[in-house]
Amino acid sequence: MKNYVKIILRGVGQVMLQENAWTGLLFLIGIFYNSWIFGLGALLGNIISTLFAKYLKYSKEEIEKGLYGFNGTLVGIAIFYFFGFNFITTIAIIIGAILSTLIMHIMSKKIPAFSAPFVISTWIIIFGFVFFNLISFVVSPLMQNNFFNLFSSITTGFGQVMFQENIITGILFFIGIIINSKTSAYYALYGSLLGSLFAVLISLPLSMINIGLFGYNAVLCGIALSGKQNNKFLLITTAIILSVLLNLGLDKIGVETLTAPFVLAIWIVSFSTNFLQSQLAPQT
Repeated sequence: MKNYVKIILRGVGQVMLQENAWTGLLFLIGIFYNSWIFGLGALLGNIISTLFAKYLKYSKEEIEKGLYGFNGTLVGIAIFYFFGFNFITTIAIIIGAILSTLIMHIMSKKIPAFSAPFVISTWIIIFGFVFFNLISFVVSPLMQNNFFNLFSSITTGFGQVMFQENIITGILFFIGIIINSKTSAYYALYGSLLGSLFAVLISLPLSMINIGLFGYNAVLCGIALSGKQNNKFLLITTAIILSVLLNLGLDKIGVETLTAPFVLAIWIVSFSTNFLQSQLAPQT
């Protein structure tokens, strides 16, 4: 039982690429602080996706690292965030969590999946709800702002990784990252800061900037590339800027962005770097 609790908590931590149960616990506390409903969604999605991976006898090592729990965690929060807490959405979380596990298993054999299984699963659920007119969105409209709030944009940039528009939650998330990796925390902070400032620079809506909507994908970009040694700062900066532009582009065409800008930015930067290195490598 103790080990299973650790697996679940690691799964929550892995949302921000942190394989640490204490980090996951702080993340979970931050979610419940903002919304007990989102907290329940996170736990339900995590537990279902992890149990399904165990049922299918996927890699024990990967399961214990929480790699089959974090996408389910995000699915659980996202469904309750967009459609509210009811019987239909609870069933949808179970379906989405199972789907995320299957997609994770397939994708991870060919490409670094990151949170792509969450994005794909949630898009499918959203499309199903909209296409069959099963349930309506419950997300409130954004409040209009006439000034830039740097502190709010940075802290909620952390919180919005898991749909939490709450300054305290964002601070708890940041502390959770520091517990596991100071380097990841510093670059995550840089990501939230640069993502917000770049959004201001290109005159994106302050109502979105101030609640971290252009910072959370940048936070994930900073963490994901913080382990790279060569040209790390340049790669991270490029990915952060690209994530803001992708966020803007997907939003313009009416797509729920989720963490797709982060995933796409990392894939583009990583594959471009690998391609250039292969072209510049000495021929033998």
